[in-house]
Formats: sequence, structure tokens, C-alpha cells
Amino acid sequence: MTTPRDPQSDPAEGAPLHAPAPNGPQAGAGSAAGGLPAPYGPRAGAEAAVGDPSPPQTAVSPGPPTTDPRWARPAFLALLLATGVLYLCNLHASGYANSFYSAAVQAGSQSWKAFFFGSLDAANAITVDKPPAALWPMALSVRLFGLNSWAILVPEVLMGVGTVAVVHASVRRRSGHGAALLAGAVLALTPVVALMFRFNNPDALLALLMAVACHLVVRALEDGRTRWLVWAGVAVGFAFLTKTLQAFLILPALAAVYAVCAPVRPRKRFAQLALATVALVVSGGWWVAVVELWPASSRPYIGGSQNNSFLELTFGYNGLGRLNGDETGSVGGGGAPGGGGRWGETGWDRMFNDDIGGQISWLLPAALILLVAGLVLSRKAGRTDVTRAAFLVWGGSLLTTAVVFSFMAGIFHQYYTVALAPYVAAVTGMGAAALWHRRRETVAALTLAATVTATAAWGYVLLHRTPDYLPWLRWLVLVGGLTAALGLVFAGRAGRRVVLAAAGLGVAASLAGPAAYTLSTVREGHSGSIVTAGPASTGMGGGPGGGGGPQNGTPPGADGNGPSQTGGFPGGGPGQDGFGAPPGADGTTPPGGAGTTTEAPGQGPHGGGAGMGGLLGGTDVDAEARELLEAGAAGHTWAAAAVGAQNAASYQLATGEPVMAIGGFNGTDPSPTLAQFQQYVKDGRIHYFVSGGGAGAGGGGTGRGGGSGTGAASRITAWVQSHFTHVTAGSVTFYDLTRPTSDS
Repeated sequence: MTTPRDPQSDPAEGAPLHAPAPNGPQAGAGSAAGGLPAPYGPRAGAEAAVGDPSPPQTAVSPGPPTTDPRWARPAFLALLLATGVLYLCNLHASGYANSFYSAAVQAGSQSWKAFFFGSLDAANAITVDKPPAALWPMALSVRLFGLNSWAILVPEVLMGVGTVAVVHASVRRRSGHGAALLAGAVLALTPVVALMFRFNNPDALLALLMAVACHLVVRALEDGRTRWLVWAGVAVGFAFLTKTLQAFLILPALAAVYAVCAPVRPRKRFAQLALATVALVVSGGWWVAVVELWPASSRPYIGGSQNNSFLELTFGYNGLGRLNGDETGSVGGGGAPGGGGRWGETGWDRMFNDDIGGQISWLLPAALILLVAGLVLSRKAGRTDVTRAAFLVWGGSLLTTAVVFSFMAGIFHQYYTVALAPYVAAVTGMGAAALWHRRRETVAALTLAATVTATAAWGYVLLHRTPDYLPWLRWLVLVGGLTAALGLVFAGRAGRRVVLAAAGLGVAASLAGPAAYTLSTVREGHSGSIVTAGPASTGMGGGPGGGGGPQNGTPPGADGNGPSQTGGFPGGGPGQDGFGAPPGADGTTPPGGAGTTTEAPGQGPHGGGAGMGGLLGGTDVDAEARELLEAGAAGHTWAAAAVGAQNAASYQLATGEPVMAIGGFNGTDPSPTLAQFQQYVKDGRIHYFVSGGGAGAGGGGTGRGGGSGTGAASRITAWVQSHFTHVTAGSVTFYDLTRPTSDS
């Protein structure tokens, strides 16, 4: 049997461990009890400069060497290339993905005003219900390459590759190249990551910016330089312009860690935090200030708000309403903690349940174990120990975000959990490296074995939830993981080859499940408002065979025939329990309005998903309807108006002409009012009204049937249907607003 090698000279560790830091003073002389050097970064010298009495620190893992090993750069580039190729595969199958955002991208590519505000149409009737930062890269791409699926989605893929690079860079600085590659692989192979970095929701840019913010804070903790903290504030500010208050979930952890652990005097720490706050406010607030000061009469209505105010949207529908479920203008809230709600059960185990577990939680048990292990190993370190601070930054971000997600009672979708993925990946890479470097110690070896065992067992549970999907894989994961754990138990006494084989098997067993789900995700197209990764599960009905109806206006280059993937509502959805019935309606699913799909999620074409009158997944626009709108668009500001943004987006993407989304996403925003709409019609600015629509339409209906809702959209619908002539194009009923009925 081969004699175990000293980890300080083991090529598997990456390189010699006593190298000086490339960007700062050499690490201090303090070292861990196990003989490891102090972590990478300016520590002892910096502390002496400010007179900090902190004791010498205890390392849990080494920093990177001055000279990279030969394999490091090729391996890193291979990781990025593999991630990019994987995410680009079959990208066209998603078509326009979420047509709600694709319509806004199209509008932004046609009008700079729509680009700035994030309008749903180039005529600037109403905005999306988020700030526009996530739309800007896609809109610029469409301006350059034209409107098609690739132009919209490739920027999202590049964000995914960038996020992997950021996590790799941060972990490499603290824990070496092997840990960085592990972290990058964990991130790239997380199913919800493969879903959202191939989709056009704001969550992709948000995840990238959150990872950048964490990385920059760790950089600031290395040398105490103000610039890193200021740039972190800028990253969070632009994250706010991506998805409002969700960007602030990690601020308490970042601020607290820097306030306690930064290698500068207390007065300077708080001055730096103040400067970072200013950077955050400026980078995130400039757009808000412009919007709030801009005359409301000359800008689009702020979608998602009830008073045409972005601040109301931020703190209401997109803010506190998400936490307590009190979301004015929403289609419904969540449930009490531990109870079933329309957005799923809340509680400490929410990230592990049937709806969400398969999206994000594959390595979550490992990350939690390794976070505790990293903090225990560094418990005797000095105040400014950077490795411990890195655990606190990434781990604190993980815990705060996971807790909020677990207990928020408002709108919650599984794909939100992509925000957790960079934190899980970074903690997993750093924690595994910390234990690996101490693997000769019995406690460290047992903890490594326990981590692999827990990961394999949880992987088995998740795979068992889809028993018809690769049934052999769950046994392979379980047996492989337990075998690897057994080998790691004896890491301190076994030969180097045995230990490396056990470690490799452990990594393979841990990543096999999420990798399979990721490959399943990449093979399928995804469209609509609520999408899920992996194969069909017992949860939301996502995955192959669980998708939404055919997406409207299939873009050039997309075949439109691949299965579309849209989830439904946990605990029943529209048409299943009456949820989403319009105000004043009886709670039953309305009859099929022309041009809409009314099946409940899981029951429509390709499994449903375009239910609720096109609220969730838009509509399928046929050739006759498209030709009618295109032929009549000349001389009008809007070719048509439709209730609900997904419904309007369908026709806009199909025709390339502006279509007004009455009532915003849900059809419940008071924009336009009946009086405003009547004036638009009087001025000849709208040609057609599309029958049917979202929740605020009162259910639509065929022919001249009306809705019974009480909102602005319902009043507009009733007025149109009683005063204008209806025409039929294909299966769609339109009202020609230039042709009043004889009795009007």
C-alpha cells in the first residue's frame, strides 16, 4: 500500500502551500494545528499596521499558489467551455421562452424609450412588473441580431458562464484550484441553474450580480481596500434594478461580516460601509429617481402597481407583499407557515419538499454540513481570518436567502431558488477543501464521509420521487456514495490512490443526480410564466410532459414542435380549485375565449400551462389572426389591445406590431381606465380588441359574451363588446374598434 503523502506536497492539492499572496503581503506566520499555513491574503502585516490585538489565525484551507499548476488554466477554460456548450444545446426549443419578457425585449429593440422604462410595447402603454435591467442585455442583442430565440436567450447563457467564472475565481482565491473546479461544476450542474440561464426571466442576471457582490466583499476582506466594497455596492444596486428588494436579502450578512472581520480600524470599516451604501443607492436609485420625477402623462404606466408608482411596486407587490402574501393586484397569496397555500407550503423544509427539492437541494445538505465544518475548523482563527470570513459571506447569504424563501407567504416559484445556487456551490467547494486538507485527522475524515453519505442518501430520495426516470440511477448514486464514504473514513491511513479514488467516486455520486436532471432540462424547451427543471415530478408538473401549451408566435429558427414546459400551481391551479377566478365570477373555469387556452396547468396542450385565459402562458396565434392584425396596423398606435400581458405579448411577438396589454400581467392593474381607453378609441389609436384575457377580464368568452369582473379591464371588455362589431379570424374573435355597432 502506498504511503500517504504530506498534503503540503501533494500534487492533488494544486501546488505548494506556502506561496506568498500575489496581490498583498505574505500571509502571517500563524498556522493551524495541523501544520497548514495561514490563509492567503494580507493578514499579519495588515493587522500590525492598525494595531489590532487579534491572535494569530488558524487556517482551514490554503490560498492559491503564486504560480498556477499546469492543469489549472486548461481545466478552468474547459469548465467554462463545457458550461457554455451545455447551455447552448437545444436552446432554440424554448422559442420566445417567457413571452411576457420577450415582448418587452422586442419593444426595447424598437424604441429607446421602451428600452429605458421596460415597456411591454414600443408605444409605451405599460411596463413589466420589474425594473428593466434584466431586459437591457437582451434588447441590445435583438437590436444587433434581430428578433429570434437565440438573440434573446444567448445573453442569458453568457450570464450563466459568467456566474460559474465568478464563483470559481472566488473559491480559488481561498481554497485552491481543485475546490474552485468543484464549486464551478456544482453550480453548472444544478438543475434550476441550467433552467434559468437558458430562460429570459430576471433571475439569471440577479444570480450573477449576487455572486459578484459576494466575491467583491471577500476581496475587500482580504486587504481592506475601499474600492472592492464600493463595487460590491454597485453590483447590489444593479441587482435592485433587476429584481428590486430580493437583491437586499444578502445585505445583512455582507455588512455584518465586513463590519466585524475587515482588516482595518473600526472607524474606517464603517466609513467604507457608508461609501458602499452610497454606491448602492446611486447605482440602484438613479433609474428610480428618473421614473418618479418623469411626468406620468408622458411615460408608460408602472406595471404591477395600483397607483402608477414604482416605489409602490417595490414595497408592495414586489416587496412586503411577497413576504406576507398581501399582494394588491396579484392573483392570490400563499398559506400560513407549515400549511398549504396557493404558492406551496411554507416552513423550514420548503427547499426540500416535492415541489422544490429537485430544483436546488441536491447539494444543499452537503453545503450546510460543510458550512458548519468550515466554521468549526476556523473557530480559533483571528478576527480577520479571510477564509472564515468567506464562509460567513457565502454561507450567510445562503442562510438568509433560504430562510426568506422558506417562509415567504406571497408569490413564490421554484425557479426563484436559482439565487441559492452560487452560495451552495461556493460553500461546497470551500468546505470540501477545508476537510480534504485535514483528511488525516479522524474528525475531518468522518465529516467528509458523513457529507458524502448525506448527499448520496438525499440524492436517492430525490430520484425516487420520479420513479420512472432512470430507476437504476438512484441505486447507483446510493451505492457509489456509500462506497466512497467508506473509503474516506480511512483517508488518514489508506494509500494516496485509494483516497483519491474514494474522493472521485464521492464527487461523481454527488453530482450524478443533478447532472441527470440538468441534461433532462437541456433536452426540453421551456415556455410560459412558471417553469421547472428536470423530469416530470409529483410537484408542479414541470419537466418533460409537464409543460405548457404551445407558445405563440414561434420565432424564426425555432421549430415550435418541441415540448414546452410550464408548471402549474401547487395545491391546485386555475381551473382546479377556482383560484384565479375574476372578481365577481363564480370561481369556475370560463368557457374558451377566442384566441385563448383555458385549460388548467397540467391539463392543456402538451400538459397545459396556458390556462387562466392566457395569464400564465400566452396564446397560440394562427396565421389568419396574424394577417388581420398586420394588415390593419397602419395608421394606429396599437394594432390591438388585449387583457393581460401574456395575451398581448402573443400577438405582439407574432406580428411585430405594438399591442396594448390592458391591466398589465394579471389584467388587474388599473391601466388604462375606461375613460382613457375610450379616448384612445376615439382618437383612432387602437384598431382591434382581442376577446378573452387574463384574470381582470372577467373570463373573456366567445363571440360577444362578456365577463362579469368589476375591474377596469372588465369594464373595458364590457364596453367594447356592447359597442363594436366583432370579426373572426381563424379561431380568434376580435372587435374592430373602427366599426361601432348600429345601436351604439
